[in-house]
Amino acid sequence: EKAEKVCPPLGLESHRVEEDQLLASTQSHHGFSAQRGRLNIQGSENDDDLYGGAWCAEPEETNSWFQVDARREVEFTGVITQGRNSETQEDYMSSYFVAFSNDSSDWTTLHDGYAEWLFYGNVDKNTPVMNQFFMPIVARYLRILPQSWNGSLCLRAEVLACPLPSSYHSENEVNPTDDLDFRHHNYKDMRQIMKVVNEECPNITRIYNIGKSYQGLKMYAMEISDNPGEHETGEPEFRYTAGLHGNEALGRELLLLLMQFICKEYNDENPRVRRLVDGVRIHLVPSLNPDAYEMAFEMGSEMGNWELGHWTEEGYDIFLNFPDLNSVLWGAEDRGWVPRIMPNHHIPLPENIFNASLAAETKAIISWMERTPFVLGANLQGGEKLVAYPFDMQRQPLSRQNEGALRETPDDAMFRWLAMSYAHSHLTMTETYRGSCHGDDVTGGQGIVNRASWKPVVGSMNDFSYLHTNCFELSIFLGCDKFPHESELPLEWENNKESLLSFIEQVHRGIKGVVRDVEGNPLANATISVEGIRHDVKTAAGGDYWRLLNPGEYKVTAKADGYTPQTRLCMVGYDSGATSCSFTLAKSNWDRIKQIMALNGKRPIRIVTKANVARTTAA
Repeated sequence: EKAEKVCPPLGLESHRVEEDQLLASTQSHHGFSAQRGRLNIQGSENDDDLYGGAWCAEPEETNSWFQVDARREVEFTGVITQGRNSETQEDYMSSYFVAFSNDSSDWTTLHDGYAEWLFYGNVDKNTPVMNQFFMPIVARYLRILPQSWNGSLCLRAEVLACPLPSSYHSENEVNPTDDLDFRHHNYKDMRQIMKVVNEECPNITRIYNIGKSYQGLKMYAMEISDNPGEHETGEPEFRYTAGLHGNEALGRELLLLLMQFICKEYNDENPRVRRLVDGVRIHLVPSLNPDAYEMAFEMGSEMGNWELGHWTEEGYDIFLNFPDLNSVLWGAEDRGWVPRIMPNHHIPLPENIFNASLAAETKAIISWMERTPFVLGANLQGGEKLVAYPFDMQRQPLSRQNEGALRETPDDAMFRWLAMSYAHSHLTMTETYRGSCHGDDVTGGQGIVNRASWKPVVGSMNDFSYLHTNCFELSIFLGCDKFPHESELPLEWENNKESLLSFIEQVHRGIKGVVRDVEGNPLANATISVEGIRHDVKTAAGGDYWRLLNPGEYKVTAKADGYTPQTRLCMVGYDSGATSCSFTLAKSNWDRIKQIMALNGKRPIRIVTKANVARTTAA
């Protein structure tokens, strides 16, 4: 007989349950303490390392236990267990008893009326197994008492528990002030809620799709702008994307919540939201890997493992499926070809790239990036809690001296600022004193990290975006639990709401302008260079451009083929709003000179100098 009552997780996986709430009888080595017994925790690559992928008991110990303290009486309704995360070992617990206590000294083992109730645990190390109690048990402490196991005795766990109605509200229960739809949405529900938002705000929203997944699901986007459907000259374009990995579900829900929130607040004439919608063209894509999400959604929030639904149907990790332009640029730099032979930006795609192994989803994202002049964007991911900024790929040092200095983009200071603007507006992202989700804090207490110095990867969406388009893109990792329980969504919305808004507002940092010719016609594809930053941007079809810059004074040059370049001094202040910095370019004489040379059979035109004249007369 199963429990009627299904309770949410207590929070071992999400780290709401803190280190001091987990205890165990013993531990096998230093890195396999009770604190490692959290569902889906990842060990370090090296198995002898400090951080094991589970709690493991001392092998000689006969009566091992793993204990969770809820800090107050709750109704326990079930336990989820998983084996050890390891490349090489197959360690998992195959059966166990469960005991309860209110004072942690007197324990009662759960009984099924005849005998102590033996629960069947795991049959492999990765798949979570849930056991529900036939009725809720009210207690403060719960113990898992392992009875049999495969390999060494190791486990990762989550405990299901409901607060008692009488008990005072705990600090992690929020009553959000926003009246929004806080639940997980599958593909059909997602389409439906986007439709509802579009109907409530028809003048500022438009639904379109950027392409189709491998299985033919549309990759829907919501555009929010005061003139949906068109790029307005001088108005920057911004994007949030989520669901590159189908099992990282929080980003998807946050973007659906953000759409609802912006629509409601715009209708209620919230001045900040009005400014956002009137001043930026915002694109929100909640699900870039819809096929894999459907798979993760079916397993449900707690029962998928770390990997299920991470890849596309064809087996691609979309985030790492972009052409590697870093190697192209760095190779050219090492040969001294930049910027004469090879530009430092808008690096062309390698030939036959579309015959290469690109996922259907990746091709759709690339063509979307190419046809929209995005200025700033972020992809929302999960499984860690920090903001990672490019470069994401590690550059091999030419010599020992340059080691470590080569991971930075020319816009490193700007990227750091953008990352901080999210992490520091988030309610908990900078509380790194407890370490990260799986090990030590890698962010130095700031909640931000340069990806190449943390977990370098090749072919990332962020590096590609920076090197192939004007758009600065970062990865926002929203939390340890990739697929939080529905009951966590209001809390996560409160944690992220301010960050989501203030990050969009950063699109106005720096300079913007229009490049025109003397007659006032816009010049598309003109290059904007900033002295001292080896990364240029190009103007959009309307001759307009945006260049993200921190406050300061900059020498800015606009160049276009057939025109004389123009340089201006542009100031960026601390106030919000980009500084206007436009250019008018005159046609250069070069075209005329080339025509004369062509008439002359392309021979250089001989310039008659005084010396030549003297020589001829002397002859």
